[in-house]
Amino acid sequence: MLINWQTPEHVYLVCGKTDLRKGIDGLAMVVAENFGLELYNNSLFLFCGSRNDRFKALYWDDEGFILLYKRYENGSLRWPKNKSEVKELKPAQLNALFTGLSPFPERSIHKIKPGSLY
Repeated sequence: MLINWQTPEHVYLVCGKTDLRKGIDGLAMVVAENFGLELYNNSLFLFCGSRNDRFKALYWDDEGFILLYKRYENGSLRWPKNKSEVKELKPAQLNALFTGLSPFPERSIHKIKPGSLY
């Protein structure tokens, strides 16, 4: 792998479907025009197409852009569907995504105060 997934300061997941036929320039335009994020500040951008078994990643390494393409042979990712947003991932969420789990659990367990069970 050309980059360590833990190296970038920011990891952004572009939600919804992205046309994975786009190259570096096209994906950079998606980020700049739709979300107004800085492309050159040690950030990794993740894009998924209509099939959840593959994604592209765009990363600036201070010399130029790196475009990565990953296809899983056995399994798929759980990619958020809301196409109008970008979510910043923490390292644990990124690891969950790469193991096929949803990085954004749909429900959480609420703490219960003592004596409030019955």
